[in-house]
Amino acid sequence: MQQVVLASHNRKKLAELQALLQPLGWSARTVAEFSAAVPEETAPSFVENALLKARHAAQVSGLPAIADDSGLEVDALKGAPGVYSARYAGAAASDADNNRKLLDALHDVPAAQRGARFIAALVFLRHADDPVPLIAVGAWRGRILEVSQGGHGFGYDPLFYVPEQGCSAAELDAALKNRISHRAQAMARLLELLRG
Repeated sequence: MQQVVLASHNRKKLAELQALLQPLGWSARTVAEFSAAVPEETAPSFVENALLKARHAAQVSGLPAIADDSGLEVDALKGAPGVYSARYAGAAASDADNNRKLLDALHDVPAAQRGARFIAALVFLRHADDPVPLIAVGAWRGRILEVSQGGHGFGYDPLFYVPEQGCSAAELDAALKNRISHRAQAMARLLELLRG
């Protein structure tokens, strides 16, 4: 059975990615099993940050690696918080802190102008020095609510309204979210590449 290391310390993200990897029958491990170090995400794009994380995970584990970098881009904020989504309210910010800052930034913005999208970039490396990484990107359109709704998910999910479902991402059943989210779209593309 193929083993792969997931370059994330976020347990909820790991669970989500593990569920998405099931079709390959791969056994996934977390980078935390090999190292407590977290590479600095210094790149200006989701793809480049995912590459940094994947290279680190492959290097410390000796296994093929999958890394994800994802975030929220809000139209009215010219794409912010973008690559800074996880630390929008500061380096040690909680999801609640980031959500509060986002709501403050959009305080006077009407519903019709609160368009947003979640972006996920997934990178697969066969080894740390892989010169031809597999890269897949997914985007999930929605808009930002004025108040949080729902108790599932993580990050900005309670504020991200999914028009096709008529609810926030935090109100979606996990199985449905794993079929339609930005990460699900990116994983579907990555699975196609891995099978190809």
